[in-house]
Amino acid sequence: MKYRRLGKTDLKVSIVGVGTWQFGGEWGETYTAQDAALILEKAKELGINLIDTAECYGDHLSEKLIGEYLKNENREDWVVATKFGHKFNDLFERDQVWSADQVVQQLEDSLKALQTDYVDLYQFHSGMDEYFDNDELWTALDKQVQAGKIRHLGISIGSNENIHQTSNATNVKAKAIQVVYNRLDRKPEKEVFPSCQEQDLGVLARVPLASGYLSGKYKPGAEFGQTDVRHRHTDRDARLKIVEEIKKYEVPEGIDMAQWALAWCLKHPAVTTVIPGCKNVKQVESNAAAIQYISENHPQAWKDEEKEE
Repeated sequence: MKYRRLGKTDLKVSIVGVGTWQFGGEWGETYTAQDAALILEKAKELGINLIDTAECYGDHLSEKLIGEYLKNENREDWVVATKFGHKFNDLFERDQVWSADQVVQQLEDSLKALQTDYVDLYQFHSGMDEYFDNDELWTALDKQVQAGKIRHLGISIGSNENIHQTSNATNVKAKAIQVVYNRLDRKPEKEVFPSCQEQDLGVLARVPLASGYLSGKYKPGAEFGQTDVRHRHTDRDARLKIVEEIKKYEVPEGIDMAQWALAWCLKHPAVTTVIPGCKNVKQVESNAAAIQYISENHPQAWKDEEKEE
């Protein structure tokens, strides 16, 4: 495994992390504490130290499954990132919860679920600018930093082009940006990434496999169950047709497409880490193996240049 400094923090994070939205039950499967523990234990074995979760992946359900694992672990071995701003109601339904008092209560609920005294990275979760531009909220969060319950603040931007929140990260003492970035969605390259580099912000690239479309497993016409978030994607065939072109023209013969797609994200100098979801131990192993393709020893992983979109 390889590690990078997360922006201006003192955190050294594995360049491949574990995304855990799937633990909340919205990707077509349900998870037990044992299921989650097997995934996280394999991640640890492979040198992964970053877990990304959220308050609304289930009603703190993902956090609870992680907490059951962490309670038997050396807490300092892990970098735990979670988020605030929403309350889970039902599958794909969330309430907006943004007042300072509500968010402080969310933090307490997250700490309880995670069975920990502190969160390494606490992230503003895909909220609108009107919620972001609230001095009372950030003052309350800074007090929690001073109290030791939060090590660092971050922003998980909802729009991949939200330069307002990105450019104001340092003003609210946030040190990391989480953003959707993958070979199908390169919008952050235009403004968000340059701003992150200028401010020395860590970048967590979420959905690096484009919701699994870049795994190479699916063909146009693929169907997903009603409890799978991809069932709601009206453009899935269009995405999969583009994926077929990428696989044909950009992914060298003999290289796993999912691993190539993760390494593709990590090639960008602004990106600190990728946080792909993983449904099982095998996927954890596959994700971690992507690190071999960002080494200079493997130039064969890349064709001359990706075609410009």
